[in-house]
Amino acid sequence: MSEIEGTYRSLQTPAGTRLGAQYNTGISTLEPGQSLSSAMGAGGKGHNKSLQIRVQGLDDAQEFYELESKADGQTLSSEVFRRINLIESDYFGLEFQNLQMNWVWMEPTKLIVKQVRRPMNTLLRLSVKFFPPDPGQLQEEFTRYLFSLQIKRDLMEGRLNCTENTAALLASHLVQSEIGDYDDIADREFLKINKLLPYQERVQEKILELHRRHIGQTPAESDFQVLEIARKLEMYGVRFHPAADREGTKINLAVAHMGLQVFQGHTKINTFNWSKIRKLSFKRKLFLIKLHPEVHGPHQDTLEFLMGSRDQCKIFWKNCVEHHSFFRLFDQPQPKSKAIFFSRGSSFRYRCTAVIISTWVGNILFNMVFQKKCSNIVSVVVMLVFPALLLKTGSCLSIHFIYFYIIIIITMVLTVLTLVLPFFFHPIDSATDIPQLSPFNTKGPLCLSPSFQMSTLSLPGQAPSPLQSPFLNEVGTARLEEDEEGRRKRYPTDKAYFIAKEILTTERTYLKDLEVITVWFRSAVIKENAMPEGLMTLLFSNIDPIYEFHRGFLKEIDQRLALWEGRSNAHVKGDYQRIGDVMLRNMCALKEFIGYLQKHDEVLTELEKATKRVKKLETVYKEFELQKVCYLPLNTFLLKPIQRLMHYKLILERLCKHYAPQHRDFDDCEEALKEVAEIAAQLQSSLIRLENFQKLTELQRDLIGIENLTAPGREFIREGCLYKLTKKGLQQRMFFLFSDMLLYTSKGVTATNQFKVHGQLPLHGMIESENEWSVPHCFTIYSAQRTIVVAQESEDDMNSSRCSLDKQSHHRANTTMHVCWHRNTSVSMSDHSLAVENQLSGYLLRKFKNSNGWQKLWVVFTNFCLFFYKTHQDDFPLASLPLLGYTVSTPGESDSIHKEYVFKLQFKSHVYFFRAESEYTFERVTSVLRQSLTSFSLTPNFLSAAR
Repeated sequence: MSEIEGTYRSLQTPAGTRLGAQYNTGISTLEPGQSLSSAMGAGGKGHNKSLQIRVQGLDDAQEFYELESKADGQTLSSEVFRRINLIESDYFGLEFQNLQMNWVWMEPTKLIVKQVRRPMNTLLRLSVKFFPPDPGQLQEEFTRYLFSLQIKRDLMEGRLNCTENTAALLASHLVQSEIGDYDDIADREFLKINKLLPYQERVQEKILELHRRHIGQTPAESDFQVLEIARKLEMYGVRFHPAADREGTKINLAVAHMGLQVFQGHTKINTFNWSKIRKLSFKRKLFLIKLHPEVHGPHQDTLEFLMGSRDQCKIFWKNCVEHHSFFRLFDQPQPKSKAIFFSRGSSFRYRCTAVIISTWVGNILFNMVFQKKCSNIVSVVVMLVFPALLLKTGSCLSIHFIYFYIIIIITMVLTVLTLVLPFFFHPIDSATDIPQLSPFNTKGPLCLSPSFQMSTLSLPGQAPSPLQSPFLNEVGTARLEEDEEGRRKRYPTDKAYFIAKEILTTERTYLKDLEVITVWFRSAVIKENAMPEGLMTLLFSNIDPIYEFHRGFLKEIDQRLALWEGRSNAHVKGDYQRIGDVMLRNMCALKEFIGYLQKHDEVLTELEKATKRVKKLETVYKEFELQKVCYLPLNTFLLKPIQRLMHYKLILERLCKHYAPQHRDFDDCEEALKEVAEIAAQLQSSLIRLENFQKLTELQRDLIGIENLTAPGREFIREGCLYKLTKKGLQQRMFFLFSDMLLYTSKGVTATNQFKVHGQLPLHGMIESENEWSVPHCFTIYSAQRTIVVAQESEDDMNSSRCSLDKQSHHRANTTMHVCWHRNTSVSMSDHSLAVENQLSGYLLRKFKNSNGWQKLWVVFTNFCLFFYKTHQDDFPLASLPLLGYTVSTPGESDSIHKEYVFKLQFKSHVYFFRAESEYTFERVTSVLRQSLTSFSLTPNFLSAAR
């Protein structure tokens, strides 16, 4: 054994159980991605001091992480766990494919560049590393949810081998978790787009039958059922490592919580429990298991397995070390000191369960005592009882537990002092002696349900993430409810203040929209060197100055609102309860940018031409639109600067209407309105032309079978859903009406959700007639090429239809054509223009279903859709709710909601409640929603809009 290159000796200790480490680094509200400076420096050689790592989550979303070049694996892992707010992170790891295309785990203590040959070109993915025998050990619902996604991945990759019936049962629970209760149409549509099993078509009917039995089951319950079924399977958590025994028979080795396993094919033929193993080692290609003499006798105590290479042997050996440390040890192995001249064996060590437990318990005790999450009496009891329990579970004490006991003693002393001291300094009957904390008064970071996260970086062909809908799950979320009286006293109540605050909130969203181009899209094209230099100059030289101006404008508005609210620490004197002077100064400054804004027409046109001409740019463009930061079609963001001018004009009109002529702020507001109205008048025709061009290019990408949709002179008029008479009866079709033609299409089954064109009818000479078929809302369209019969779905049919977008999870499902398809409605170009005027941003409280709790969210209303964020600082929305077809009302008696400023959104059986912070906000939000959502209805005479 003198030539053994790696050695690991197991310690004979009682088995430990993983309790769930509370290694919480807080909630991430930012996603750095690629900074502008690092992205621009990526093209140079020898000057890049950072690494840009691409990591794929368990929901198949991909994100970029920027790290120092000397960062180790733990730095990257910690950043990944922090960003998704993963508390029980010790179960997970990052893996990548080595040169032999084998998935290997990233080591926390080694530099990334020493493990991954080309980090910037390698995809790492988050995966479950340690599978506990009982999922009940998992403390967090989010952890169980991620485990279910791992089971989903293993099923699809064929790693979790099981019978077809079991696979169908697992798939049915996964469908229930992602789209809710059984709906035949929705289920079939979901299974067409998403592949859960390699042989899904063969068992699809079985999946549907089983899904029908899960009605009423919550996503959390579905995830738990997935884990309960999976943990009983022989292949649960198993990863094969090919090898051969002494006779040359091909086998597979695996490691699990109980020890080492040997498989022949997919059949387990032997298991070596940790208690039977004395030593694990490897020598070149040989993996050696040394057993205790009482297991196989003194003459057969070492088993040898031949693996493909030394590297494969070492990889499996490390996996064994990690699993044994995680599930068995109470004392963490310390790394060897490095030898000066040469060394033998490996210094590889891994974090053990005991240290994880001590960290977890230490965090709990700290929260209980110092953050007052339980009474002082309970704290003392826990401090006294818990050390005794730990002593009974293990026979040896490590230095970690000695430190832990010292912390306990210090904490006990402090706790006792908090109990005793008040009796010496205050009367016993004082009501203020013992603090009374209410859960709703506790100030802390906003905690979101794991299922209230949206992943939109899924590439075509990948399963959509079930993290999109904010209404899937409510377990484990923080329920925030502000003190109404305190809020009213803290902020001004003047209507002018709320109008000024609307300028601030919408300006924050507008600046984030500009960053989609100036930061995120720039990074994407620079990284791939995809955009011609001339177009780069044209695009960013026009939008960068505008972005920098609005950064200063936002800062100035924020400072003024801080003074208005009295939350500024600056000791300044003056009348700051007005906004007109700030608006006048900046509206005058905006005149300098008219030349830049007038070039947006050229920018949009040249960008469209380049995407058709340069294949690499087209690919980057399409992939960028799938990223969650690009929550609208990309070219929509290029229209934002001109559209923002119209917003300023409308807001200043409302402010001038509110003020009396003698008000001190009226003159400045009136002058600011004149300035911005003059600029808007110069750009109005350009905006109409750009909005039409943007809509045509958006349709060009989403329609298959039509070329040159952006032909000069063509105008978009209306898009909507109708039913066309075919040999099979009335079939749903999506119609697009332009100034010169009518298209009708059907929705494809591709991952990109594109529509296929079935017919193109010229508008010249087209006529229509009604009521020829004695069918309500039916009419005939006659053209020179063909005659078609179409019908609009009646209001009764619409109410009975069960097709909904609420649980659509594909990122592009929020475009108006997809919403119209699912909601059986239509949208005209005038509706689009109205939606541009009615854009809002701000905080709202959303009510949980079947609960009295409320959750505070940053909400953006644009393009007929609500987008939800944790805070206004987030770079991308967590979830979205398309509102076409919804009605806006106030809660009724049956809703049992007795709060002020609550409004109700309802589409068929889908009902959501939101609560505003003030009467003004409530009136403003509801009026905007009503104005935006009441104009959508298909007239029986569809072509009348073209006349």
